[in-house]
Amino acid sequence: MQKIYFDNAATTPIRQEVIDEMVRVMQTEYGNPSSTHSIGRSSKAVIETSRKTIAKYLHCNASEIVFTSNATEATNWIVRSAVRDFGIKRIITSKVEHHATLYTILALQQEYGIQVEYLSVNHEGVLDYNKLTSLLSDETKTLVSLMHVNNETGVVNDIKRIGEMCHQNKALFHCDTVQSIGKTELDLQQLPIDFIVASAHKFHGPKGIGFAFVRKSLVLQPMIFGGEQEKGWRAGTESVHQIAGMAKALELSHDYLAAETIIIGDLKEYCLKQLRNAFPEIKVNGSNTFYNILNVILPFSSEKTAMILFNLDMKGIAVSRGSACQSGSIKPSHVLAEMLTVEELAKPSLRISFSHYNTKKEIDYFVETLKSI
Repeated sequence: MQKIYFDNAATTPIRQEVIDEMVRVMQTEYGNPSSTHSIGRSSKAVIETSRKTIAKYLHCNASEIVFTSNATEATNWIVRSAVRDFGIKRIITSKVEHHATLYTILALQQEYGIQVEYLSVNHEGVLDYNKLTSLLSDETKTLVSLMHVNNETGVVNDIKRIGEMCHQNKALFHCDTVQSIGKTELDLQQLPIDFIVASAHKFHGPKGIGFAFVRKSLVLQPMIFGGEQEKGWRAGTESVHQIAGMAKALELSHDYLAAETIIIGDLKEYCLKQLRNAFPEIKVNGSNTFYNILNVILPFSSEKTAMILFNLDMKGIAVSRGSACQSGSIKPSHVLAEMLTVEELAKPSLRISFSHYNTKKEIDYFVETLKSI
């Protein structure tokens, strides 16, 4: 049975060049980067070269890149340190953020009694920017935590506008850029953002490695204590091969960005066209969505809703109801719950997310399979 993977917002296949680079580093750079001998220094050089590579594509200083295990860890560290060490009294966020952000904020609210304000989104998933303006006019010491691209709907937030609003009102801005890093240009010299986070496996790199960008004027305190790795900000012996793999993945993503953006965008448009031909009553969730994510409500009866993912999986097709973190849950997506009516939530919503590895032939098979259900 053929396997068709339309769940690239959950994770992506690793590029062969990235695997080759990681194997090479594992074979040759086995020293502890904290060791002072030449073998250790060689491993350290790999890390620092990787840091410079990532910084180059984000247009920032290498010293502003901090390696973590993933974006979830980076978000926990940044938001917690902001409250604990910067004296943040209020966090402004939205209820459609990733749970890595939402649950961290809830924990801090319980621990520190901070004020939390949630921006609403409309039926199309668009943020209430007017409320953000109003909230920021208050002089309370504030961190704003809003994502760039929503991981379930693909709705794109105007992070330049948000950043300018934050800085005009002396608020810090933390941005979850997990879905956009490696898939679009981000110029951190031009974008007024204080913190971003990323996971390598979202842009065809390895799992278990990510990074944070921390604006050089800001000094966080560590969440993990031990050695002096990462300027003392993140203790633990670095995973040299994963860091090298992440840098290689980001380099290749940018090398191929122009061509692959066109390929993937064309696949998304083709898929939506075929779905509309097959199911004229289909509805797209969200407006101004990212080029690789398509979230739709299918006009299926309620009895077909529960088993749709199972039926697709039996045909070798991998898609998601929402984020991979909750796709096995019987609860509705917390993102779609903020956008849709009760009647719409009762119908099956599918997140179809593409990469350059997908084909129109796969889309045709997917649509035919849906028609047979």
